[in-house]
Parts: sequence; structure tokens; C-alpha cells
Amino acid sequence: MTPFNNQIRQIVLLIIIAFLGFLIFKELFLFLPGLLGALTTYILTRDLFFTLIGKKKWKTGPTAALFIFVFLALIAGPIYYAFVLISPRVATLFAHTDELLTGVQAMSDHIKKITGQELFNAGSVTSIKNAMADFIPTFLNSSANMLSNLLVMFFVLYFMLAHGREMENTVRTFIPLNEDSIAALATETNHMVKANAIGIPLISIIQGLAAWLGYSMFGFGDALMWGFLTGLFAFFPIIGTMLIWVPLVIYMYSLGSTSDATKLLLYSLVVTGNVDYLARVTLMKKIGNVHPLITVFGVIVGLQLFGFMGFIFGPLIFSYAIILIKIYTNEFAKSYN
Repeated sequence: MTPFNNQIRQIVLLIIIAFLGFLIFKELFLFLPGLLGALTTYILTRDLFFTLIGKKKWKTGPTAALFIFVFLALIAGPIYYAFVLISPRVATLFAHTDELLTGVQAMSDHIKKITGQELFNAGSVTSIKNAMADFIPTFLNSSANMLSNLLVMFFVLYFMLAHGREMENTVRTFIPLNEDSIAALATETNHMVKANAIGIPLISIIQGLAAWLGYSMFGFGDALMWGFLTGLFAFFPIIGTMLIWVPLVIYMYSLGSTSDATKLLLYSLVVTGNVDYLARVTLMKKIGNVHPLITVFGVIVGLQLFGFMGFIFGPLIFSYAIILIKIYTNEFAKSYN
């Protein structure tokens, strides 16, 4: 068979492989956060896992199941506690929507007196009311999606742990780089994932403490509980903490506590809303020597691509781009000089 025919067969085969890969990726895209979560958890635990089964002679299957149980407790515990805390208050909120909308209007009127700008009008209030009516179906849908991704995450994680060595060797054979470059990529991946996986919970704790301080200063009851919920929701970018403190501010306006509500509003905008970015820039630099620009722009890109897991894999994409340019320079560019 001529070389030309071999090239045609190779191109056709590559097209078929690429098409099948596209179909698989398209259908599994919904579960991408779960797959990335499994990868993140594997990177965080692989050293300890291999130590236990290698040096301590623990059984592979039971050890993998034990790791999954521990992570399930660490993830499900705070979520369950938050659900128990917030569900009765959400029920109360929906039972008093008229008082809530009164608080929204009171806050808007007060802000208009100070700034001259109307925050909400009649159309905005109607939109809020409609959004509240759509909240429960949207929440149930997102909760089901989150639960599905958690199940996928732990299912995939079990096999990644049980067959970790074989998986790593297989992946290594498909990477078209020399051993030094592969080692550099592995080191960067391990370094970046650990830095973000440690840094994000710390940032949420800092933001929760800042919110708790504000709630305490301006006389809001159950400040510790609301600070915990604010820190928990701080995992979600930009609007995460607003899902907690905005309703609290509106509630204070509806009670007529205009002065304290305004102070809490300003505190939340200036302190609670910005300590996240300050902590993210400083902590990521301290923990993982991650440049602030990589952290900020990486998170923006990652959230668009991967959802919640973009916190970790967004900055990793930027780091990969930089290190691949260095690898290309070392392996190929010099050969043309």
C-alpha cells in the first residue's frame, strides 16, 4: 500500500476519532464539574493514598472507599447544616413577600435621597416578585444537577484511586513531550490545584468572618449563623455573598431600621464584597506563588468554561499556557536557530 493511501487512512481515522470524541464530550458536558472535581480530589489525595497502600499495605478498594466517605462527610456536612439553617427562614421569607417588597422600596427610597438615583421602580419590584416565584423550580433544578455531579465525582474518583498508577502511565504515553516537560506539567498541575483547593476555603472563611463582624456591629440577630452562611455562599463568585446580605439588608429596611440597614449595606459593599478579591490575590500569591493576574483572569475564564470548578482549573489554564510556551521554546524553537 502506497504512503499516500496510508496518509488518507490515517486522516480518515483521526476524523472519526475526533467526531466520536466531540459527541462524547457534548453529551457528558453536563457532568464536567463532577469529572473535574474527581480529578482535583485525586490530585489532593494521591500521595497519601499511595503511601497507605504501598508502605502501610492497606487494601486498595477499602482505602479508596474510605477516602470517598471522608470527602463525602466534608462536603455533605456543611451543605446539610446550611440547608437546615436556611430552609425555615426561606419558608418565612416566601410567606411574607409583601413585607419584603416593602423593604425593597424603603431601601430604594433611602438610596434615592442620598444619591438622587432610583435603585428600584415599579417595574423592578414586579420583576423581583416574578423572580421569587421562579426561585424554587430553579433551585430544585440546580440542586439536582449538583447532586448528579457529586455522584459522578465520587464514582469516577473511586476508579481513579483504585487504578491511579495505570491511569497516570497511560496518560503519560499520550503526551507528545519529553520526560522533563511532562514532569514540569505534572508539577505545575499539582502545585496549582493544591494552591487553589487550600486557598478557596480559606478565602471563604475570611469572608464569612468579615460578614459576621458586620452583622454583629449593626445589630442583626443570629450574626454567627448568618456569617457562616455568607462564608458558605462565598464559594460562588461575585453574587455569592449577596444572596445572604442583600435580603438581610432589605429585611432591616422593612423593619424600619433605616440607619443600621444603610450602615450594613455600605459595610457589605465595601468590606464583605471586596475582602474576597484582596484575600484571593494575597493568599494565592502566598500559598502557591500564583501571580495575581493569573488568579483574577483565570477565575473569570474558568467560571465561563467549567462552572464552579473554574476556581481551580481557570488559573491552571493560564499557567499551562505559560509553561507550554516555555516548553515549546526549549524543545522546538531553539532547533530553528
